[in-house]
Amino acid sequence: MLIANLTCRIVAAVALACAASQPLLAETFAERMAPCLACHGEKGQSETEKVPSLGGQLAPYVLIQLFMFRENQRRSQIRKDDQMIEVMFDMTRGFSDDDLRTFSDFISKLSPPKPVEDVADAARIEKAKVLMQQHRCYFCHDVSLAGRETVPRIAAQREDFLIKTLHDYKTNYRNGYEATMADVVRPLSDDDVLNLAYYIARFR
Repeated sequence: MLIANLTCRIVAAVALACAASQPLLAETFAERMAPCLACHGEKGQSETEKVPSLGGQLAPYVLIQLFMFRENQRRSQIRKDDQMIEVMFDMTRGFSDDDLRTFSDFISKLSPPKPVEDVADAARIEKAKVLMQQHRCYFCHDVSLAGRETVPRIAAQREDFLIKTLHDYKTNYRNGYEATMADVVRPLSDDDVLNLAYYIARFR
């Protein structure tokens, strides 16, 4: 896991340096997509700590997120040379609208991630199911948790990323394009967040 995370950061740093030194038109789509897949997983399933799997996400949702990154309206920080940089802003700021659509369409065709394979804790699963019903998670994300239109797929997402994302909404670090998620997570306890992430990562 540490090696995968380090590799992702190295690839991202190299990609940023390349982007600064040559025009985007000089690169093929595969070359431009390579750093994305290095971090998020070549087959749609991330192997990098706290980096989301992108497989199975709907193109409209991906398009909005890429647009928000390009406009520096969504944060995605990593530490480089003792400074925090907005890596996704740096990766997307040279994208045209057509680029955003092309990348979104490609990502939407990646295979969905596979759920965690283990003997699940039945008590935690049941607690999470109750929370999912109480907070109407199925209403927005669908009963399959595969998302719909501009609502993301969360089924089998990385557990550590889910925990991070829920905390980010709770602290308003991630202030989305509408306030629904902040309202949903505000009453959740830390245990609630852990149980929800545990269940969703194992959802079939």
